[in-house]
Amino acid sequence: MTVTLMWEAAAADDRGAELLDWARRQELSDTPQRVEYLTAPGDRVLVISWWDAPYGAELPELPDPPPELVRRQVHRWRFVSVAVTP
Repeated sequence: MTVTLMWEAAAADDRGAELLDWARRQELSDTPQRVEYLTAPGDRVLVISWWDAPYGAELPELPDPPPELVRRQVHRWRFVSVAVTP
């Protein structure tokens, strides 16, 4: 089974690049199949990681960033992959 973890944070004003850099420097205690870093308007940063694990497995997640880098609480979601289409 493939479990996907999504981590999304909204950067404090004009700190999107700094938040992205912070997220990319975080090391997880295990290695996922894949990690993708995305950005969106409003200085939002999204990190998606794919894991070969059951849905309820204990998986390492990105921590909360330093409070001065964000304007609100981090959002986290967990999904299970049901299909992949090229």
